[in-house]
Amino acid sequence: MKLIIGLGNPGKEYENTRHNIGFMVLDNYLENPTWQKKFNALYTTLVLNNEKVIFIKPETYMNLSGNSLIEFVNYYKIKLEDILVIHDDLDLPIGTFRVKINSSSGGHNGVKSIIERLNTNSFARLKIGVSKNNNINPKDYVLGRFTKEELDILNKLYPTFKDIINSFLVNNITKVMNDYNGKK
Repeated sequence: MKLIIGLGNPGKEYENTRHNIGFMVLDNYLENPTWQKKFNALYTTLVLNNEKVIFIKPETYMNLSGNSLIEFVNYYKIKLEDILVIHDDLDLPIGTFRVKINSSSGGHNGVKSIIERLNTNSFARLKIGVSKNNNINPKDYVLGRFTKEELDILNKLYPTFKDIINSFLVNNITKVMNDYNGKK
């Protein structure tokens, strides 16, 4: 069983904000799923490659993302190597991404919450660049909406994000990193 978690904040006021790129990637990947509620999250399940895959979007707000994740992990007995977290990264330029494992939160409060709840940083991540603007407070920047130009860039990357998720479902994280890091 695999678990894919997209990070974001619930509610209309946060749609298409930089912090919600994890939600946006899941919505694009799943193409209009039927969401259910469990453990303070929206979730849906699919069987892909003969394996159950749970997709979740926490409704706890970003800073408490780990609370929903740990409930799913404990209930379904999901192994660390079967978790993929998708989130925004201020230190990566828009249009870039990195697949990582065993890295720090980098100041991202959602990832920090997950590390605290899992008591480890040994889980896979798809970090999606949202750039940063040194003239704007980082909190205000990540809660700001993408520009049309930024959305155009991201729209071109969605097929690659789908490929990364599909690869994660059948390969170990080292192969996924080797195949996709450095690509644009």
